[in-house]
Amino acid sequence: MRGALGGPRVLLRRLREVMAEQVSAQERLDKIVVLIAANMVAEVCSVYVLRVDGTLELYATEGLNRDAVHLTVMRADEGLVGLVASEANAISLSDAQAHPAFSFRPETGEEIYHSFLGVPILRAGNTLGVLVVQNRAHRTYSEEEVEALQTTAMVLAEMIASGELSALARPGAEPVARHAVQLTGTPLAEGIALGHVVLHEPRVVVTNFIAEDVNKELKRLDDALATVRADLDTMLERRDMADGGEHREVLEAYRMFAQDHGWLRKLREAVSTGLTAEAGVERVHSDVRARMQRMTDPYLRDRLHDLEDLANRLMRVLMGRDHAPSKERLPENAILVARSMGPAALLDYDRKRLRGLVLEEGGLTSHVSIVARALGIATIGEVANATGLVEQGDAIIVDAIMGQVHVRPMPDVENAYAERVRFRARRQAQYHALRDRPCVTKDGEKIDLMLNAGLLIDLPHIAETGAVGIGLFRTELQFMVAATFPRTNEQHSLYRAVLEAAGKKPVTFRTLDIGGDKVLPYMRAVEEENPALGWRAIRLGLDRPGLLRSQIRALLRAAGGRDLKLMFPMVATVDEFDQAKAIVELELTHLRRHSHLLPERVEIGTMLEVPALLYQLDELFERVDFLSVGSNDLMQFLYAADRGNARVSARFNPISTPVLRILRDIADKGRQYKKSVTLCGELASKPIGALALVALGYRSLSLTPSAIGPVKAMLLDLHCGRAAEMLRSLIDQPVGSVAVHERLEAFATAEGLQL
Repeated sequence: MRGALGGPRVLLRRLREVMAEQVSAQERLDKIVVLIAANMVAEVCSVYVLRVDGTLELYATEGLNRDAVHLTVMRADEGLVGLVASEANAISLSDAQAHPAFSFRPETGEEIYHSFLGVPILRAGNTLGVLVVQNRAHRTYSEEEVEALQTTAMVLAEMIASGELSALARPGAEPVARHAVQLTGTPLAEGIALGHVVLHEPRVVVTNFIAEDVNKELKRLDDALATVRADLDTMLERRDMADGGEHREVLEAYRMFAQDHGWLRKLREAVSTGLTAEAGVERVHSDVRARMQRMTDPYLRDRLHDLEDLANRLMRVLMGRDHAPSKERLPENAILVARSMGPAALLDYDRKRLRGLVLEEGGLTSHVSIVARALGIATIGEVANATGLVEQGDAIIVDAIMGQVHVRPMPDVENAYAERVRFRARRQAQYHALRDRPCVTKDGEKIDLMLNAGLLIDLPHIAETGAVGIGLFRTELQFMVAATFPRTNEQHSLYRAVLEAAGKKPVTFRTLDIGGDKVLPYMRAVEEENPALGWRAIRLGLDRPGLLRSQIRALLRAAGGRDLKLMFPMVATVDEFDQAKAIVELELTHLRRHSHLLPERVEIGTMLEVPALLYQLDELFERVDFLSVGSNDLMQFLYAADRGNARVSARFNPISTPVLRILRDIADKGRQYKKSVTLCGELASKPIGALALVALGYRSLSLTPSAIGPVKAMLLDLHCGRAAEMLRSLIDQPVGSVAVHERLEAFATAEGLQL
């Protein structure tokens, strides 16, 4: 290339002038290809744009037949241009026609050209088109020329992404960038939401691509790298990082990348071509992301996430941005888009403005999904590359019923969904009309429908839904959203507010269920091979009795003058229950000595989540006042399937013979001992799940607030006796001989039940 360092810089300056001219999009493209061809001493320069129909269209050329512009169209995997697009990688050949992928298009007149250099036009790792230069001579393009063409492609990527080229396209053949996109995923929290994208960890948008002084930009890059390294070193030296753990491992990985000579060399080379420091980081990262997205190895994809976080951190330093996104200035009808997030991060956002959530990761029973359902936020998980395909402020529709995400939807799609939202609002009004009606089946069986809750914002749902109480109050959510450990008085205030909001309706408090994937930000994380099976919940409470005692003391004080129901999570043996109950008795004794205001009655129960308890039911029912089945964890442990792992979480159906047999045995044993049994897992929040549970003998269910209406409407139309007779006969048959879920759906259809 003419002047390996001077050429690209001159080209970028000329391109900046062309980008600023008041000309049509076609004129601008035509000038750009002429500039590139002249600068690279190429006889041909062509721009191909990826269209929404998955094809590549020739949008501009210098050297080929101009009449072929907008007429030459090829598949995205056709020819050398298609190969560049599909692999998102540069291809340099001295004899293109000898390559097996070469495809001849007679209308272009390119048969006289032999050497070929094509680079993908990338943005955020997504291919938007292909930029090509060609020569008649059998020449080999240098690494500097490849680098220069890739840098130039960045400028074209911004032009395409801006939507400027859409005016040149025929309907149905628009550029894929900035056009309507439909994505698919797994519904995690039912609902439909229309709004605008808010990126949970927004990408830094580069606005200044072309450097005035390359040496100055190289120094900026070096200074920013030094700042990032120093920040990482400082974090690693903090006391809470000293003993290792997952957080330290992540930071160590970042530091390793920040010192990687190959990555640093690529950054410096990109900036040396004439880009600003931040544009150089964006160029290198977009190229790496495009390649790694095509990798199937989970380990390598995880490394992509590490590198992505580091690149974003580096760009924020270069552009003087805070690392944490602002959560206070949400737009109306915000739709949050994130790679992954925990429940505490979700709760940081203003619930009044948040309508939907789209995650690249996250399973049906992950904790962020549970919180999203409690908040009534339409949520979809497992949406591939969601954060790379949307831009801040994009119009977006989340259909968490069908598992579809519509980005930048067409007007007719938006209108259709607006009508669906209005229809759902009318349906909700019908459910609301059932609020004060007792939940009694057609044959007279009374079913108690209660709420799952965990925060003060959940409390109005008691009156809104007509629930008979709170069947599960997750006390750990208060701890997860707090910056420091809540003091006993703070806990007391929350528990008292919950009881007062419930009035005379019962509330069942679950003691702290932390550990595993629910790590408190102010507590040192314990590194474990299998955290879900590790030091968590009641195990942590019994090993740190001061923690459990302070919570029980706050609960007992808050319940002064009224009944208190509390239960312990993750109990695996009756001995653990005995130990936990002894702590309650100890605190009651203390309270009797120092206070005149005692609870009227204290009922103590446990969650049944660990399969070992299934073989201790007689001993357990002799001890407990009530039992609550946690079907989420019970399913997870029963099938050895991590509920947060999307690859296995949906592999096993809870409405299947093994699970239903276990649930039947628990319900039967509860009746035998005349003890209340409630099911508070996600199974109860689906009408078909509630149908199965009631047929098995459950008369108390704890649901997410949004599920109360649909479940009650179904139960009011249900003949419980017929359902029980049908289901019990099914699950007594050999496993695999009947499809229980399908038979249950057929029964509902025959009975006219809405599922």
